[in-house]
Amino acid sequence: MIKKVAARWTACALLPLIATSIACGHSHAPHHGGPLGHRFDDPESWSARWDDPARDEWQRPAEVIEAMAIEPGMALVDLGAGTGYFLPHLAAAAGPDGAVEALDVEAPMVDWLKNRIARDAISGASARLVPFDDPQLPAASVDRVLIVNTWHHIPERPTYGAHLTRALKPGGAVVIVDYALDSPVGPPAEMRLSPESVVADLEAAGLKAAIIPEALPRQYIVVGRLP
Repeated sequence: MIKKVAARWTACALLPLIATSIACGHSHAPHHGGPLGHRFDDPESWSARWDDPARDEWQRPAEVIEAMAIEPGMALVDLGAGTGYFLPHLAAAAGPDGAVEALDVEAPMVDWLKNRIARDAISGASARLVPFDDPQLPAASVDRVLIVNTWHHIPERPTYGAHLTRALKPGGAVVIVDYALDSPVGPPAEMRLSPESVVADLEAAGLKAAIIPEALPRQYIVVGRLP
C-alpha cells in the first residue's frame, strides 16, 4: 500500500508556480512524499491561475478529450481535479446520460468543486474527497480516468495504478497528461517523468499502455487500457 505522506498531490506544480508565477495545469503536490510548503486553503486564488482562459491555448482540452475517446453515457473520473478545469469538458463529452466524478485529497478543493458544479450547473458531475493511497473506486465502475499533471507526484505509482486497473470497466482506460521533459514550465527537472516511464508504470499495473503520437505543446499523453 502506498505510504501516507504529508505531501498533497492537489492542484498544480507548486514550486514552479511560486518561483515563476506561471499558471500551469491540473492538480498535484510540490514534491514526491515531501512536506507540503503551502496548503490549498484558498481555492479561489488558485482558480485565478488554473482556470485562466489563457490556459486553453496550451492545454488544448478538446485534444485531450479526443484522445480519451469518450462515448456518451460513460462514467468518467477526474483524478486530482483541483479547481475543476476539465469538469465541463468531461461532462459535455459524457452527455446527459453520463457521469463525471472529480476526486481530490484536499477538502477545500472538494468544497470548491462542489460549489463550482452547482454554480455552473455541470450536469452529471460530483466531487469526493479521497485518501492519498487509494481513489476508492468500486471494481469495474469507470470507463475513463483522467489524470492531469498529477501522476509524477503519486508515490509507488504501479501500486496506485493497480487500484485504477481494478476500477475500469471492460474497454476502460486511464489517460495521463503530464509535463514533457523539455517543457519550459512545470515541475523541477528531477521530478519529471518521461512518457516511457509512465507507460512502464501503467503496464506494471496491468494495463496495455501507449504514448499518443499527437503531443500537446508542453505535455504528453499516455493511455493505458485493459488488455
